[in-house]
Amino acid sequence: MARTAKVERKTKETEIFLEVDLDGVGNSEVQTGIPFLNHMLEIFARHGLFDLQVKARGDLDVDYHHTVEDVGLTLGQAFKEALGNKQGIRRFGESSVPLDEALARAVVDLSGRPYLSYNVKIRPGRVGNFDTDLPHEFFQAFANQVGMNLHIHVTEGENPHHIIEACFKAFARAMEVATRIDPRIKGVLSTKGSL
Repeated sequence: MARTAKVERKTKETEIFLEVDLDGVGNSEVQTGIPFLNHMLEIFARHGLFDLQVKARGDLDVDYHHTVEDVGLTLGQAFKEALGNKQGIRRFGESSVPLDEALARAVVDLSGRPYLSYNVKIRPGRVGNFDTDLPHEFFQAFANQVGMNLHIHVTEGENPHHIIEACFKAFARAMEVATRIDPRIKGVLSTKGSL
């Protein structure tokens, strides 16, 4: 059974086409018009071993916010669709990733209940033209659409680029574990019988 999805989202602010394969090898083709976001999505695909294609156009002349949030929404929708009924998935995943002085930890539960705990102390400002508060919007949108419990915590870090990149890598690795099929799991990993 292929665990893939294609999702399109079109609003007055953004137009997004996204394709994901949960059982990929980490290939990506990403064009959002935001170089730093492209870089983070390529990192997510590579370290999560997801094949990912993203084409996004947004009102970048106004702000990056709409595009970043809507890419998060669309990617979340694609993951939800690709996961289907969640039969056989490991459900939980966690990973800690260092990047020089930064250390980020991501813990996920594909429970069906959306919640984000984002404890990332990062100085206000920009990495290039990318506002350092935008990753929060991306992760919130993703968690809401998938219906997942997501904790991202940074215990150490000074450089905003390192902090954000460590977060995306930890998130990717935690998602790779949580979405992995385990042949020992019959049905879904819940005593309630559903996720």
